[in-house]
Amino acid sequence: MQDSQIAGTKPASRRGFFLGAASVGAAAAAVTVLPKVVEAPASAATPAPKPAPEKGGGYTLSEHVKRYYQTTSA
Repeated sequence: MQDSQIAGTKPASRRGFFLGAASVGAAAAAVTVLPKVVEAPASAATPAPKPAPEKGGGYTLSEHVKRYYQTTSA
């Protein structure tokens, strides 16, 4: 028997080495990318909504609706 088998430890394998190297690489990539994530302030990005109409309706011809109509016309 070898000394490593007597002590109860397994010899190092290529599979274990590459698994460890892949884990270290993934962790390094995550650490590199995560600090660059910046949360945008919510109050500055969203404009105040218009009040709801009193007698129903609520349909307004906005820019995105106009764009939709342009894409559907043949």
